[in-house]
Order: sequence, then C-alpha cells, then structure tokens
Amino acid sequence: MKKFEKLWGYVNKCLSGAAFCLYRMLAVFIFLLAWELISRLGLVNPVFLPPFSKVIRSLYRLAVTGELAKHFIISAQRSLTGFCLGMLFGIPSGLVIGWFRRFEYFIDPLIQVFRNLSVLALLPVFMLLFGIGEFSKIALIFWGSLWTLLLNTIAGVKSIDPQLVKAARAMATPGVMLFAKVILPGAMPSIVTGIRVSATSSVLVLIAAEMLGANKGLGFAIHYFEGQIRVPEMYSMIVVMAVLGLLISYSLIALEKHLFQWREKVGVDG
Repeated sequence: MKKFEKLWGYVNKCLSGAAFCLYRMLAVFIFLLAWELISRLGLVNPVFLPPFSKVIRSLYRLAVTGELAKHFIISAQRSLTGFCLGMLFGIPSGLVIGWFRRFEYFIDPLIQVFRNLSVLALLPVFMLLFGIGEFSKIALIFWGSLWTLLLNTIAGVKSIDPQLVKAARAMATPGVMLFAKVILPGAMPSIVTGIRVSATSSVLVLIAAEMLGANKGLGFAIHYFEGQIRVPEMYSMIVVMAVLGLLISYSLIALEKHLFQWREKVGVDG
C-alpha cells in the first residue's frame, strides 16, 4: 500500500508538472493557432504570411539539407564570442567602477553617452572601422551586450549593504578577500540578471549584423530568403531565431533561480 501511495504521489507530481508546463506554453499555442487560421482563412495574404504549418515544413527541409545547421552554427559562434568578450570586460570593469566612487563620477558621463547610442546606428561605423569580416560582427555583438552587463554590475556593487563591508574591514579582511567574499557575492544577483538580458540582446544584435556583409548565419539567411521571395523559408529562420532567444532566456532564468533560491517571490496568485 505504501509503495502504491508513493508511486501515485510521483505520478501526480509529474502530471502537475506537465500541466504547469502546458499552461506556461498556452499563450504560444494560441498565437500559433491564430497564425495558422488567419492565413488559412485568407484574412491576410498567404503569400506574405504563409500558414505556420507551411513554415514548419520549410524548416524541416532546411534541417534535412543541412542548410539550417550551417547558418545556426556560425551565428551561435559569433554570438557566443561577442557575448563572452562582453562578460570578460563588462563584469570586472563594473566591479571596479562600482567600488571606486570617484572613478565612477569621472567615467559615468562617458558611459551614459555610449550606452544610449543605438547599436544599429553604429553598424555602418563598425563596418567602416573593421571592414565587413568576422571582427566587425563580433565587435558589434560585444558592444551591444557590454552596457547592460556593465551597468548591472555597477548597480549590484552599489546595492551591497555597507554594514557587511564595515564588518569585513573591522576584521582586517584584505582587499582581495573583501572583493572575493563580500563584493562579488553581494553583486552576483544583479550580475546574473545582466547576463540574462545581455545574452538575449546579443542574439538580436547578431541578426542585424549578419544582414549586411555576411554570407552565412541566421540574419543573412533571413535577408537572402526575403530577396529570393522564399517567404516560408524566411519565416522559418525567424522562428529559429525566436526559439534560440527563448532557450537562452529560460536557461539563464533557471540558473538564476537555482543560484538564488533564497530570494522571495513577489506577486499575487489567483
């Protein structure tokens, strides 16, 4: 009897988890169904908005021929490289700027100027400075992901309880240990949030960068299929881009929840 109750509890837990996942995806299913019906019923021109089922068939053909993998891999490499460079520069710089107040007062106006510059507006500048090769695309992704990481890190350092810092100094904690044991852990929640936002932004910047001066990648494929009037294939690449951004975002959200389980949830049920 106890084994049966234990098994039933496990099955009930799995069913509850499956129901919750279906509920989370319900809005997406409704949107895709509306997309399919709007096109099938002729409410919009199917040439410009083909049914979602036709887009999926085009995506399957691109996957079978290997064309999808070719574009996906090169885009993933570019996005990951630029994003990692952004983390390597943005997080340490944010820790330093957030900690040294006088330096923050000095550098903050320049940061505010740069972070408010549109990445798309700077695309021609990067192409002129670095050419149309890989370096300009990676540099653009680096620029697009840098500022959120930098500002979130600065905000994380400034949000640390001053009493923790005073207590560590009262115990004669060396500067390096203070950073490692107090500053970095205290700023980590804000840093992880910055990583999550910047990771998604790096994909969006990548697509824009690949639409000009590229012969491979998801952005190039979208632009190419549009020029060839292969509309279902164009939409299939947009779907891949959306799924990629979704996977990155939710993976980092799961990591954030795992790392910071002590955070209280805020919201109203019902």
